Amino acid sequence: MNKHTNTVWLVAVLSVFGLIYLLGPILTPFLIAAILAYIANPLVNKIEALQLGGHQRKFSFKPSRSIATLLVLLLLLAVLTMIVLIMIPLLQHEFVQISQKIPVYLNAAKANLEPWLQKNFGVSTEIDPAQIQAILTENWKTTGNFAKNIALSLSNHGMAVIGWLGNLILIPLVLFYLLLDWNIFMQKISALLPRQLIAKTQEIASEIDAVLAEFLRGQLTVMVLMSIFYATGLWMAGLEFALPIGILSGLLGFIPYLGFGLGLTLALISGVLQFGNFADLIPMLVVFGLGQLVESMALTPWLVGDRIGLHPLVVIFALMAGGQLFGFAGVLLALPVSAAIAVGFRHAKQQYLSSRFYLG
Repeated sequence: MNKHTNTVWLVAVLSVFGLIYLLGPILTPFLIAAILAYIANPLVNKIEALQLGGHQRKFSFKPSRSIATLLVLLLLLAVLTMIVLIMIPLLQHEFVQISQKIPVYLNAAKANLEPWLQKNFGVSTEIDPAQIQAILTENWKTTGNFAKNIALSLSNHGMAVIGWLGNLILIPLVLFYLLLDWNIFMQKISALLPRQLIAKTQEIASEIDAVLAEFLRGQLTVMVLMSIFYATGLWMAGLEFALPIGILSGLLGFIPYLGFGLGLTLALISGVLQFGNFADLIPMLVVFGLGQLVESMALTPWLVGDRIGLHPLVVIFALMAGGQLFGFAGVLLALPVSAAIAVGFRHAKQQYLSSRFYLG
Protein backbone atom coordinates (compact mmCIF):
# COMPACT_ATOMS: atom_id res chain seq x y z
CA MET A 1 0.00 0.00 0.00
CA ASN A 2 1.72 3.20 -1.20
CA LYS A 3 1.78 6.63 0.38
CA HIS A 4 -0.95 8.00 -1.91
CA THR A 5 -3.32 5.17 -0.98
CA ASN A 6 -2.69 5.76 2.73
CA THR A 7 -3.52 9.44 2.29
CA VAL A 8 -6.77 8.62 0.48
CA TRP A 9 -7.82 6.23 3.26
CA LEU A 10 -6.96 8.79 5.96
CA VAL A 11 -8.99 11.51 4.21
CA ALA A 12 -11.92 9.09 3.80
CA VAL A 13 -11.91 8.11 7.48
CA LEU A 14 -11.65 11.74 8.62
CA SER A 15 -14.48 12.69 6.27
CA VAL A 16 -16.72 9.97 7.70
CA PHE A 17 -16.02 11.10 11.27
CA GLY A 18 -16.64 14.73 10.29
CA LEU A 19 -19.96 13.81 8.67
CA ILE A 20 -21.01 11.85 11.76
CA TYR A 21 -20.17 14.86 13.93
CA LEU A 22 -22.18 17.24 11.75
CA LEU A 23 -25.17 14.88 11.65
CA GLY A 24 -24.97 14.20 15.40
CA PRO A 25 -28.28 15.92 16.31
CA ILE A 26 -30.31 13.65 13.99
CA LEU A 27 -28.39 10.42 14.59
CA THR A 28 -29.78 9.69 18.06
CA PRO A 29 -32.76 7.51 16.95
CA PHE A 30 -30.51 5.65 14.51
CA LEU A 31 -27.92 4.99 17.21
CA ILE A 32 -30.54 3.77 19.69
CA ALA A 33 -32.07 1.54 17.00
CA ALA A 34 -28.62 0.18 16.10
CA ILE A 35 -27.92 -0.70 19.75
CA LEU A 36 -31.25 -2.50 20.06
CA ALA A 37 -30.71 -4.25 16.72
CA TYR A 38 -27.29 -5.50 17.78
CA ILE A 39 -28.75 -6.85 21.03
CA ALA A 40 -31.88 -8.38 19.47
CA ASN A 41 -30.42 -9.82 16.23
CA PRO A 42 -29.35 -13.16 17.81
CA LEU A 43 -32.93 -13.70 19.01
CA VAL A 44 -34.28 -12.94 15.53
CA ASN A 45 -31.82 -15.46 14.07
CA LYS A 46 -32.98 -18.13 16.54
CA ILE A 47 -36.66 -17.55 15.78
CA GLU A 48 -35.98 -17.57 12.05
CA ALA A 49 -34.19 -20.93 12.41
CA LEU A 50 -37.12 -22.56 14.21
CA GLN A 51 -38.93 -25.42 12.46
CA LEU A 52 -42.46 -25.83 13.80
CA GLY A 53 -43.80 -29.28 13.05
CA GLY A 54 -41.50 -31.66 11.24
CA HIS A 55 -40.65 -33.38 8.01
CA GLN A 56 -42.83 -36.39 8.91
CA ARG A 57 -45.88 -34.27 9.76
CA LYS A 58 -48.42 -32.78 7.41
CA PHE A 59 -48.09 -29.37 9.02
CA SER A 60 -44.72 -27.65 8.99
CA PHE A 61 -44.04 -23.98 9.46
CA LYS A 62 -40.77 -22.07 9.36
CA PRO A 63 -40.97 -18.38 10.38
CA SER A 64 -39.69 -15.92 7.82
CA ARG A 65 -37.23 -13.18 8.69
CA SER A 66 -40.08 -10.62 8.64
CA ILE A 67 -42.20 -12.63 11.09
CA ALA A 68 -39.22 -13.18 13.39
CA THR A 69 -38.47 -9.45 13.34
CA LEU A 70 -42.10 -8.54 14.13
CA LEU A 71 -42.19 -11.03 17.01
CA VAL A 72 -39.03 -9.55 18.54
CA LEU A 73 -40.37 -6.00 18.13
CA LEU A 74 -43.60 -7.01 19.86
CA LEU A 75 -41.57 -8.58 22.67
CA LEU A 76 -39.53 -5.40 23.14
CA LEU A 77 -42.72 -3.33 23.12
CA ALA A 78 -44.30 -5.62 25.71
CA VAL A 79 -41.26 -5.33 28.00
CA LEU A 80 -41.20 -1.53 27.66
CA THR A 81 -44.96 -1.31 28.31
CA MET A 82 -44.64 -3.49 31.39
CA ILE A 83 -41.85 -1.30 32.79
CA VAL A 84 -43.88 1.86 32.17
CA LEU A 85 -47.06 0.38 33.72
CA ILE A 86 -45.10 -0.63 36.81
CA MET A 87 -42.98 2.49 37.27
CA ILE A 88 -45.53 5.26 36.56
CA PRO A 89 -48.10 4.24 39.24
CA LEU A 90 -45.25 3.63 41.67
CA LEU A 91 -43.70 7.05 41.07
CA GLN A 92 -47.13 8.72 41.16
CA HIS A 93 -47.86 7.14 44.53
CA GLU A 94 -44.49 8.19 45.91
CA PHE A 95 -44.84 11.77 44.67
CA VAL A 96 -48.28 12.03 46.28
CA GLN A 97 -46.78 10.90 49.58
CA ILE A 98 -43.92 13.40 49.23
CA SER A 99 -46.34 16.30 48.54
CA GLN A 100 -48.37 15.35 51.60
CA LYS A 101 -45.41 14.98 53.94
CA ILE A 102 -43.22 17.90 52.89
CA PRO A 103 -45.10 20.35 55.19
CA VAL A 104 -44.51 17.97 58.11
CA TYR A 105 -40.84 17.79 57.22
CA LEU A 106 -40.66 21.57 56.93
CA ASN A 107 -42.23 21.99 60.38
CA ALA A 108 -39.62 19.64 61.85
CA ALA A 109 -36.81 21.42 60.00
CA LYS A 110 -38.07 24.81 61.16
CA ALA A 111 -38.31 23.65 64.77
CA ASN A 112 -34.78 22.20 64.72
CA LEU A 113 -32.88 24.51 62.40
CA GLU A 114 -34.36 27.94 63.10
CA PRO A 115 -33.12 28.20 66.72
CA TRP A 116 -29.66 27.04 65.65
CA LEU A 117 -29.49 29.50 62.74
CA GLN A 118 -30.76 32.34 64.94
CA LYS A 119 -28.25 31.55 67.69
CA ASN A 120 -25.16 31.10 65.52
CA PHE A 121 -25.77 33.34 62.51
CA GLY A 122 -28.59 35.65 63.52
CA VAL A 123 -30.67 34.37 60.61
CA SER A 124 -34.40 33.74 60.93
CA THR A 125 -36.42 31.68 58.46
CA GLU A 126 -39.92 32.50 57.36
CA ILE A 127 -41.26 29.14 56.22
CA ASP A 128 -45.05 28.77 55.97
CA PRO A 129 -45.74 25.02 55.68
CA ALA A 130 -49.47 25.57 55.14
CA GLN A 131 -48.83 27.82 52.15
CA ILE A 132 -46.31 25.35 50.68
CA GLN A 133 -48.80 22.51 51.12
CA ALA A 134 -51.49 24.51 49.32
CA ILE A 135 -49.10 25.20 46.42
CA LEU A 136 -48.10 21.52 46.18
CA THR A 137 -51.72 20.35 46.27
CA GLU A 138 -52.73 22.80 43.57
CA ASN A 139 -49.81 21.88 41.34
CA TRP A 140 -50.39 18.17 41.86
CA LYS A 141 -54.01 18.53 40.78
CA THR A 142 -52.80 20.40 37.73
CA THR A 143 -50.32 17.67 36.83
CA GLY A 144 -53.13 15.15 36.95
CA ASN A 145 -54.78 16.79 33.93
CA PHE A 146 -52.64 15.09 31.29
CA ALA A 147 -54.64 16.37 28.32
CA LYS A 148 -54.27 19.97 29.47
CA ASN A 149 -50.53 19.52 30.02
CA ILE A 150 -50.03 17.96 26.60
CA ALA A 151 -51.96 20.76 24.92
CA LEU A 152 -49.95 23.36 26.86
CA SER A 153 -46.65 21.71 25.91
CA LEU A 154 -47.66 21.54 22.26
CA SER A 155 -48.58 25.22 22.24
CA ASN A 156 -45.44 26.40 24.03
CA HIS A 157 -42.87 23.98 22.64
CA GLY A 158 -44.60 22.63 19.55
CA MET A 159 -41.55 22.01 17.39
CA ALA A 160 -39.54 20.42 20.20
CA VAL A 161 -42.40 18.08 21.11
CA ILE A 162 -42.99 17.18 17.45
CA GLY A 163 -39.27 16.46 17.00
CA TRP A 164 -39.21 14.28 20.11
CA LEU A 165 -42.28 12.35 18.98
CA GLY A 166 -40.78 12.00 15.50
CA ASN A 167 -37.63 10.45 16.96
CA LEU A 168 -39.72 8.18 19.17
CA ILE A 169 -41.67 6.90 16.16
CA LEU A 170 -38.53 6.64 14.05
CA ILE A 171 -36.74 4.28 16.47
CA PRO A 172 -39.01 1.22 15.95
CA LEU A 173 -39.17 1.89 12.21
CA VAL A 174 -35.39 1.98 11.85
CA LEU A 175 -35.09 -0.99 14.21
CA PHE A 176 -37.42 -3.07 12.03
CA TYR A 177 -35.40 -2.50 8.87
CA LEU A 178 -32.09 -3.01 10.67
CA LEU A 179 -33.22 -6.34 12.12
CA LEU A 180 -34.78 -7.39 8.82
CA ASP A 181 -31.56 -6.88 6.83
CA TRP A 182 -28.91 -7.06 9.57
CA ASN A 183 -27.20 -10.16 8.20
CA ILE A 184 -27.28 -8.73 4.68
CA PHE A 185 -25.69 -5.49 5.90
CA MET A 186 -22.92 -7.44 7.61
CA GLN A 187 -22.27 -9.50 4.45
CA LYS A 188 -22.10 -6.37 2.27
CA ILE A 189 -19.70 -4.68 4.67
CA SER A 190 -17.54 -7.79 4.71
CA ALA A 191 -17.56 -7.91 0.90
CA LEU A 192 -16.23 -4.34 0.71
CA LEU A 193 -13.22 -5.00 2.93
CA PRO A 194 -9.82 -5.26 1.22
CA ARG A 195 -9.01 -8.94 0.75
CA GLN A 196 -5.59 -8.66 2.37
CA LEU A 197 -7.20 -7.22 5.51
CA ILE A 198 -10.29 -9.40 5.79
CA ALA A 199 -8.79 -12.10 8.01
CA LYS A 200 -7.44 -9.61 10.54
CA THR A 201 -10.62 -7.55 10.39
CA GLN A 202 -12.79 -10.59 11.06
CA GLU A 203 -10.55 -11.55 13.98
CA ILE A 204 -10.88 -8.09 15.53
CA ALA A 205 -14.64 -7.99 14.83
CA SER A 206 -15.13 -11.36 16.52
CA GLU A 207 -13.19 -10.19 19.56
CA ILE A 208 -15.19 -6.94 19.71
CA ASP A 209 -18.44 -8.90 19.40
CA ALA A 210 -17.40 -11.16 22.30
CA VAL A 211 -16.46 -8.15 24.44
CA LEU A 212 -19.74 -6.34 23.72
CA ALA A 213 -21.84 -9.46 24.32
CA GLU A 214 -20.07 -10.01 27.64
CA PHE A 215 -20.54 -6.37 28.56
CA LEU A 216 -24.25 -6.22 27.71
CA ARG A 217 -25.20 -9.46 29.44
CA GLY A 218 -23.07 -8.77 32.48
CA GLN A 219 -24.13 -5.14 32.84
CA LEU A 220 -27.82 -6.00 32.65
CA THR A 221 -27.40 -8.62 35.39
CA VAL A 222 -25.44 -6.17 37.56
CA MET A 223 -28.19 -3.55 37.15
CA VAL A 224 -30.93 -5.96 38.26
CA LEU A 225 -28.95 -7.30 41.23
CA MET A 226 -27.92 -3.83 42.41
CA SER A 227 -31.53 -2.60 42.15
CA ILE A 228 -32.58 -5.44 44.46
CA PHE A 229 -29.64 -4.76 46.80
CA TYR A 230 -30.25 -1.00 47.12
CA ALA A 231 -34.03 -1.32 47.48
CA THR A 232 -33.69 -4.03 50.15
CA GLY A 233 -30.92 -2.21 52.01
CA LEU A 234 -32.75 1.13 52.08
CA TRP A 235 -35.96 -0.63 53.17
CA MET A 236 -34.09 -2.25 56.05
CA ALA A 237 -32.69 1.19 56.93
CA GLY A 238 -36.28 2.40 57.31
CA LEU A 239 -36.41 4.76 54.32
CA GLU A 240 -39.97 5.24 53.11
CA PHE A 241 -38.97 5.75 49.48
CA ALA A 242 -36.60 2.79 49.39
CA LEU A 243 -38.19 1.08 46.39
CA PRO A 244 -38.06 3.89 43.78
CA ILE A 245 -34.67 5.17 44.95
CA GLY A 246 -33.21 1.64 45.01
CA ILE A 247 -34.53 0.76 41.55
CA LEU A 248 -33.32 4.07 40.10
CA SER A 249 -29.86 3.63 41.66
CA GLY A 250 -29.49 0.14 40.22
CA LEU A 251 -30.87 0.83 36.75
CA LEU A 252 -28.68 3.90 36.27
CA GLY A 253 -25.64 1.80 37.11
CA PHE A 254 -24.89 1.39 33.39
CA ILE A 255 -23.58 4.98 33.55
CA PRO A 256 -20.62 4.77 35.97
CA TYR A 257 -20.94 6.87 39.12
CA LEU A 258 -24.33 8.33 38.08
CA GLY A 259 -26.50 5.64 39.66
CA PHE A 260 -24.48 5.68 42.89
CA GLY A 261 -24.23 9.48 43.08
CA LEU A 262 -27.86 10.25 42.24
CA GLY A 263 -29.20 7.43 44.41
CA LEU A 264 -27.11 8.48 47.41
CA THR A 265 -28.17 12.11 47.00
CA LEU A 266 -31.88 11.23 46.80
CA ALA A 267 -31.59 8.84 49.73
CA LEU A 268 -29.88 11.45 51.93
CA ILE A 269 -32.42 14.14 51.04
CA SER A 270 -35.33 11.78 51.73
CA GLY A 271 -33.67 10.64 54.94
CA VAL A 272 -33.17 14.20 56.22
CA LEU A 273 -36.81 15.04 55.44
CA GLN A 274 -38.10 11.82 56.98
CA PHE A 275 -35.95 11.50 60.11
CA GLY A 276 -34.75 15.04 60.75
CA ASN A 277 -31.68 13.50 62.39
CA PHE A 278 -28.31 13.12 60.74
CA ALA A 279 -27.49 10.05 62.84
CA ASP A 280 -30.28 8.14 61.06
CA LEU A 281 -28.50 8.71 57.74
CA ILE A 282 -25.59 6.46 58.71
CA PRO A 283 -27.39 3.21 57.68
CA MET A 284 -28.01 4.68 54.21
CA LEU A 285 -24.35 5.61 53.86
CA VAL A 286 -23.50 2.04 54.87
CA VAL A 287 -25.90 0.64 52.26
CA PHE A 288 -24.39 2.67 49.42
CA GLY A 289 -20.84 2.04 50.66
CA LEU A 290 -21.44 -1.71 50.73
CA GLY A 291 -23.17 -1.45 47.37
CA GLN A 292 -20.11 0.10 45.79
CA LEU A 293 -17.87 -2.57 47.31
CA VAL A 294 -20.13 -5.40 46.17
CA GLU A 295 -20.50 -3.96 42.68
CA SER A 296 -16.87 -3.03 42.05
CA MET A 297 -15.13 -5.92 43.82
CA ALA A 298 -17.55 -8.81 43.22
CA LEU A 299 -20.37 -8.36 40.69
CA THR A 300 -18.62 -6.34 37.97
CA PRO A 301 -15.41 -8.47 37.87
CA TRP A 302 -17.48 -11.67 38.02
CA LEU A 303 -20.28 -10.81 35.59
CA VAL A 304 -18.64 -8.26 33.28
CA GLY A 305 -15.05 -9.40 33.56
CA ASP A 306 -11.72 -7.70 33.09
CA ARG A 307 -11.87 -7.79 29.28
CA ILE A 308 -13.74 -4.50 29.16
CA GLY A 309 -11.62 -2.93 31.90
CA LEU A 310 -11.10 0.76 31.21
CA HIS A 311 -9.23 3.31 33.30
CA PRO A 312 -11.58 5.64 35.25
CA LEU A 313 -10.20 8.67 33.37
CA VAL A 314 -11.00 6.94 30.07
CA VAL A 315 -14.52 6.21 31.34
CA ILE A 316 -15.11 9.84 32.33
CA PHE A 317 -13.73 11.18 29.04
CA ALA A 318 -15.75 8.65 26.98
CA LEU A 319 -19.00 9.58 28.76
CA MET A 320 -18.40 13.32 28.31
CA ALA A 321 -17.39 12.92 24.66
CA GLY A 322 -20.34 10.67 23.88
CA GLY A 323 -22.78 13.05 25.53
CA GLN A 324 -21.28 16.05 23.72
CA LEU A 325 -21.48 14.40 20.30
CA PHE A 326 -24.73 12.43 20.44
CA GLY A 327 -26.55 13.38 23.64
CA PHE A 328 -28.10 10.62 25.71
CA ALA A 329 -27.53 8.01 22.99
CA GLY A 330 -23.86 8.93 23.05
CA VAL A 331 -23.73 8.28 26.79
CA LEU A 332 -25.30 4.88 26.18
CA LEU A 333 -22.76 4.11 23.48
CA ALA A 334 -19.72 5.50 25.29
CA LEU A 335 -18.57 2.43 27.21
CA PRO A 336 -19.24 -0.30 24.62
CA VAL A 337 -17.67 1.81 21.87
CA SER A 338 -14.69 2.55 24.11
CA ALA A 339 -14.32 -1.16 24.78
CA ALA A 340 -14.39 -1.86 21.04
CA ILE A 341 -11.79 0.84 20.41
CA ALA A 342 -9.68 -0.66 23.19
CA VAL A 343 -9.70 -3.98 21.31
CA GLY A 344 -8.45 -2.20 18.20
CA PHE A 345 -5.73 -0.46 20.19
CA ARG A 346 -4.57 -3.77 21.63
CA HIS A 347 -4.10 -5.17 18.15
CA ALA A 348 -2.43 -1.95 16.98
CA LYS A 349 -0.07 -2.15 19.97
CA GLN A 350 0.88 -5.72 19.03
CA GLN A 351 1.60 -4.61 15.46
CA TYR A 352 3.66 -1.68 16.71
CA LEU A 353 5.73 -3.75 19.15
CA SER A 354 6.58 -6.21 16.38
CA SER A 355 7.25 -3.53 13.76
CA ARG A 356 10.64 -2.64 12.35
CA PHE A 357 10.15 0.95 13.47
CA TYR A 358 9.91 -0.10 17.15
CA LEU A 359 12.56 -2.80 17.03
CA GLY A 360 14.96 -0.58 15.15
